[in-house]
Amino acid sequence: MTTLNLDDFSDLIERPDNGVRRDAEERRERLSVPAGAFGRLDELAEWLAAAQGRVPVRPVEQPRVVLFAADHGIAAAGVSGRPAGGAHALVRAVLDGASPVSVLAGRFGASVRVVDAGLDCDPGMLPEDVVRHRVRRGSGRIDVEDALTREEAEAAVRLGVRIADEEADSGTDLVVLGDLSVGGTTVAAVLVAALCGTDASVVTGRGGVPIDDLAWMRKCAAIRDALRRARPVLGDQLALLAAVGGADLAAITGFLLQCAVRRTPVVLDGVVSAACGLVAQRAAFRAPDWWLAGQASGEPAQAKALDRMALNPLLSHGVTVGEGTGALLALPLVQAAAALAAELPERAEEPQPEEPQPEEPARKD
Repeated sequence: MTTLNLDDFSDLIERPDNGVRRDAEERRERLSVPAGAFGRLDELAEWLAAAQGRVPVRPVEQPRVVLFAADHGIAAAGVSGRPAGGAHALVRAVLDGASPVSVLAGRFGASVRVVDAGLDCDPGMLPEDVVRHRVRRGSGRIDVEDALTREEAEAAVRLGVRIADEEADSGTDLVVLGDLSVGGTTVAAVLVAALCGTDASVVTGRGGVPIDDLAWMRKCAAIRDALRRARPVLGDQLALLAAVGGADLAAITGFLLQCAVRRTPVVLDGVVSAACGLVAQRAAFRAPDWWLAGQASGEPAQAKALDRMALNPLLSHGVTVGEGTGALLALPLVQAAAALAAELPERAEEPQPEEPQPEEPARKD
């Protein structure tokens, strides 16, 4: 197997078709509803048309929620509102239909796929189709040790690439991307702080299950210590994911890059997917053109990452539950934008008044 170099994705990723986007804009001006009346829905429809490479845009018919699951060793430092090693309970809730994302996906017509990249549990606790992709069990505690070996980081990125190919080949026309993790927001904050050159306090949030002030201070200290380990490897994205990432974040990074290669649009959820997007942007600067930011979760690291990628969230409802829920809430907006652009009739052309014909001069007998 050849050594993986994330920078190679830069040559494989093209921007969505700007010519198609212009055609979509021109068609929008001819629709029966005045241009601008749908606000940002017009922009969404034009973006989706460019991603699909066609006008009129196709309605979104096969959306898919893809959730990467893992446990992070840093959770043992008391930085999370959930128990360390407890991400398998989140997965079980999704599979049993007892999680917010399961309820909403059923309502919005989206199927859900869970990929175990690095859960810290016995594989027998979950179905084979979930656990068969696992790169390793849990990850290292990033304030004092590497999350992964370089070989594991490469395997996780390749896993994400493989999942992206499977989704594209199966006909998925829009991905809603999320994570199921314990300790993931801490890891994501480290990546964002490292890539944006900011201090730990600037990116430290309260997490999906809000933590108290003491836990916030522990989280801030853990991010500060992990940053010291991240900065020496900033020039190598794979080394960065191995040092202070995790199997799920490395897999999501590979997934985002390959979705851009395969021209599959993606809606990002919270801080974890935003941090992975930032890593992917470092490797391939055109990749963010294929993504939408579903929501503003209120996590400061997410806001920093989205600003760096010039992605404007579709929603700002303060949804912190994670698990792809915030991004899934944005799905009906994208579906509505596509349906309106595809199905509204164009205005009938008004008949032009006939030009008066010059009168013939009177004949003289």
